[in-house]
Amino acid sequence: MRLSAEQTSVIKQTARDLFGPEAQVWLFGSRVDDSLRGGDIDLLIQCPHPLEERKRQSLRMVARLQMALGDQPIDVLVLDPNTPRQPIHDRALKTGIPL
Repeated sequence: MRLSAEQTSVIKQTARDLFGPEAQVWLFGSRVDDSLRGGDIDLLIQCPHPLEERKRQSLRMVARLQMALGDQPIDVLVLDPNTPRQPIHDRALKTGIPL
């Protein structure tokens, strides 16, 4: 996994602040492969309860993380009970690493 302990901590705390303490955070994509370089930070936030403003919360998370971690590409997907399940969600859960 190509995130520092500090980056991981910031990501988890930001997710808790925006989505609640029961939200689970998954890192997926190129950052889970230690042999690669670069790449954006791909995150899946899994919430057990429905969210009213899923897209807005996702954008807030990206903005806060860019302010905290520096201006770098960050993609955030949010999966709650009302989200239509797509192949990208299954791939993130299957290949991702829980933070």
